[in-house]
Amino acid sequence: MSNNKEAFTLFSTDRSGGISDPPFQSLNLSYGVGDTATAVTENRERLKNHLDIQYLLSTRQVHGDDIFITDNKPTKDLELVGFDALMTDIPAIGLMIQQADCQAVTLFDPLHSAIAAIHCGWKGSVLQILAKTVRAMKTRYNSAASKLHATISPSLGPCCAEFKNHPTELPSSFLAFQVKENYFNFLNISEMQLIDAGLKKENISISGVCTSCSKDYFSYRRARREGKGQTGRCATVIALR
Repeated sequence: MSNNKEAFTLFSTDRSGGISDPPFQSLNLSYGVGDTATAVTENRERLKNHLDIQYLLSTRQVHGDDIFITDNKPTKDLELVGFDALMTDIPAIGLMIQQADCQAVTLFDPLHSAIAAIHCGWKGSVLQILAKTVRAMKTRYNSAASKLHATISPSLGPCCAEFKNHPTELPSSFLAFQVKENYFNFLNISEMQLIDAGLKKENISISGVCTSCSKDYFSYRRARREGKGQTGRCATVIALR
């Protein structure tokens, strides 16, 4: 999925076009899954060259709701630890979310030229990380939620989003999005949370590609079904031009 506009670049990778060996073949973008650092670094360089951006800002995500805001242009790529959302109004910084079934949700404020990238798995949904990031954009950039544009990347679809322990893991409000016994539509949950945060439905774009079904993408769920769960990570990058 790609979207190149005059104001910003938005791109979601699949697993092709890199140099990593199995089970990370080939465009694994995560240093934290067992792949060699040499391969990941080269894969990230290829991604930056493809997008024509200078630097990547990423994070070792922890399924929490902490947000990192950068006001300074870096001099090299930077990978943080412990954040699940990134925000900036500085051009040429690619905010990168790594994923293998979780959603990467991006926000773009066309009025104040600001962006955010959010890692949103089921725990992030429970923690309301999307609404928290929308509020943070209002506080930092004076962003109006009704003017924000959001995208939801390829991610786990309702066909594969099984949660056998949902009575203890998920709030009762999520039951409205249960599609069959133990299966939930987290795409619609995220859409609902964004709308509740003030976004307009027409400003929310959902890929709809299920990463567990499509072998074009890395999928932790699929890797668990087929083996020990070891797999790479795709990425979604958003950057101001």
